[in-house]
Amino acid sequence: MAVDTHCHPFLMEEEPGAIAARAREAGVGRLVCVGIDPESSQASLAMAESLPGVFATAGVHPHSASAFDRRAGAIVEELLAHPLVVGVGETGLDYYRRLSPPGDQRRAFRDHIALSRETGKSLVVHIRDAWEDAFAILSAEGADRVVLHCFTGDEAAANEAAVRGYFTSFAGNLTYPGAETIRRAAAVADGSRMLLETDSPFLPPQTHRGAPNHPANIIETASVLADIRSMNLDQMLRVTTAAARSAFPLIV
Repeated sequence: MAVDTHCHPFLMEEEPGAIAARAREAGVGRLVCVGIDPESSQASLAMAESLPGVFATAGVHPHSASAFDRRAGAIVEELLAHPLVVGVGETGLDYYRRLSPPGDQRRAFRDHIALSRETGKSLVVHIRDAWEDAFAILSAEGADRVVLHCFTGDEAAANEAAVRGYFTSFAGNLTYPGAETIRRAAAVADGSRMLLETDSPFLPPQTHRGAPNHPANIIETASVLADIRSMNLDQMLRVTTAAARSAFPLIV
């Protein structure tokens, strides 16, 4: 079954149990609920504890990097000790919206990388209009097992990710008519390190645009990615599920 490696059920109107059940019916057997601040990270773990096949991450989104203080860091670090919390983040750099100053984003990013190294848990990275700085910081800080969430880079970024051994995760925007740059990147990405995600409730695939996204919709993204890679859907699901277990070894 497919793995949705990045979703935010705490931002969805539907009840978490119903979300997971609908996803399973569509062939999505595992969900990674990604925290964006201390409170949502705690909510993600609560969902993981109550629902089979659901896992969590803990971290602070770059939009809120200015709020990543000692208290927030302590909460995230405590959550990371739980075996159902499989990753650190999402963290990273967003120079497009700049809801936190770039300096605060870089500081928080480095702190998250340190937590990833200390815990051995995967680093879930958000990058928007900041590829050069993000790659430089990841290299300087010795980041390992990096998941590039909702990959929007070009072919050069995809090739650099492959050289570094990073995972590239593709979301519903891969299916948009104007997303040719992402599709070209997907064509050259490391095939053994490709992941699927929905980023629910954001970025619904093309046939669901205008409605909130859902983990069940990941199959449409998988089908488009399969076409790009000259594979059938079953092959793509096998490859991306194996990659998800490699990216997040605590998923069982």
